[in-house]
Amino acid sequence: MLPAYDELPLRSGLRCAWNVWHPEGGDRFGCLNLLTPERAAGAARLVERGEVFALNWTMALPDPPLFGRAGHRHTVTGDSTTTSHDDVLDNWNTQSSSQWDGFRHIRHHAVRDDQPGTGHFGGVDDDDHGVDHWAARGIVGRGVLADIGRWRAAQGRPLRYDEPDAVGADELLACLEQQGTQVAEGDVLLVRFGWISWYLEQDPAKRTWLADRSTFRSAGFHPGEELCRVLWNLHIAALGCDNPGVEIWPRGSHLDEPRRSEALSDPRRVHEVFAHTMLLPMLGLPLGEMFFLDRLADDCAADGRYDFMFTSAPINLPHGVASPPNALAIK
Repeated sequence: MLPAYDELPLRSGLRCAWNVWHPEGGDRFGCLNLLTPERAAGAARLVERGEVFALNWTMALPDPPLFGRAGHRHTVTGDSTTTSHDDVLDNWNTQSSSQWDGFRHIRHHAVRDDQPGTGHFGGVDDDDHGVDHWAARGIVGRGVLADIGRWRAAQGRPLRYDEPDAVGADELLACLEQQGTQVAEGDVLLVRFGWISWYLEQDPAKRTWLADRSTFRSAGFHPGEELCRVLWNLHIAALGCDNPGVEIWPRGSHLDEPRRSEALSDPRRVHEVFAHTMLLPMLGLPLGEMFFLDRLADDCAADGRYDFMFTSAPINLPHGVASPPNALAIK
């Protein structure tokens, strides 16, 4: 049985799951260890209609890319007279559209400063934490959807997608309860805020504003230890969301400026304003961003069933930091 969040050992004063599955250290999978063959087989038994929902958004969006990332250039080799074509992608950032954040994406500076190592999950060396490890085993299990965007709208509090409108961990639980959705150990939890639906309605000027890191603002989860506690205690294998950063942006915008600056500058408090620094390097929870969940959410709302078989095949890129999910939900 997995320990509760408050039972996890401390590392640099913070709850840490480095040795939960591999006491000897060197864990490259974290919560993905929960995806056992038995759970994969159980997920397959959920398939009734054979309806398949592709969860990758187009690689062409968002355009311009967010967070100062550059767009890729797609060249098709050959011409109308050649026998074959090839694709060539230049300047492709694996985090420019739908993505898994791998464990190499974020380190914890307090852990790195307190002891030997890089501060990445499991104490694994920086360049040995690539998504190729995830690709070699694949990600297959039961998926569950929390349609927070639809739930918030029904509450009369629709999300403000271009503001740091924070969704509390208690709201996640309330949404799941209202749906009648039970989260089981080892599930992949997908959370639809409705951000992609909103983005597709925006004009070019608004999309350019969103691409400017200095002005970008986005709804998402309220960062802080309570979010970490709730997500860990659900004992999920991974978390995939449809917004750009899982949590609100700018980081710490739920706090007044003095408290925000203090937390951002203190490695032992930065999780108060940026939950990534706990979820990835300390708890080993893979984070998905900009998953395309709208078709799946519509279907779940129509039939009242929010669980399905989930599959994901990250790219087999040695030392890779992140990957498109190449994910499917099958009902």
